[in-house]
Amino acid sequence: MTLHVTTVVGNPKPASRTRKVAELLVEKLLVPGTYDLEVIDLADHTDEIFAWPSEKMSALNARVAESDLAVFASPTYKATYTGLLKAFLDRYPANGLTGVTAIPVHTGADFTHSMGPTFTLSPLLVELGATVPGRGFYLALSQMDQLSEVVDAAASEYAANLARLARVAAASASPVGA
Repeated sequence: MTLHVTTVVGNPKPASRTRKVAELLVEKLLVPGTYDLEVIDLADHTDEIFAWPSEKMSALNARVAESDLAVFASPTYKATYTGLLKAFLDRYPANGLTGVTAIPVHTGADFTHSMGPTFTLSPLLVELGATVPGRGFYLALSQMDQLSEVVDAAASEYAANLARLARVAAASASPVGA
């Protein structure tokens, strides 16, 4: 079974470092060949992000909602995620991300706001019905020269959390997917 993985990048700058971090996290978390990755760089959709209704945005939202895993990545703006990412997530109804495992990711200038993805983005993803398998991932720009090692550590932590969840799911009295 091939996993459908989506990375949603809320950086207003296309092809940003935030996107690079999110894509690398997926690459280090999952075994090559076990997933298909779609990257939705919201900077490429600023012409329609505030259009209601928008078939283009509805299609993007639907593809994310159908994902097995979604990484939501944003630079830190005013101690939280960008308005671009918020506008995208506001298009979902209650429980619109049910069944999606979601990882919140922030990048920032320093560690001042390192709890941002856990404290601000994770609760929103849970409110939308997603399952968040641990703390949000934060990367300070001072860590860019150690990017591979820092992302390796985060991927290992998420992998361990997901393995524990899989054991619980296997022992659950309710069939998975019911």
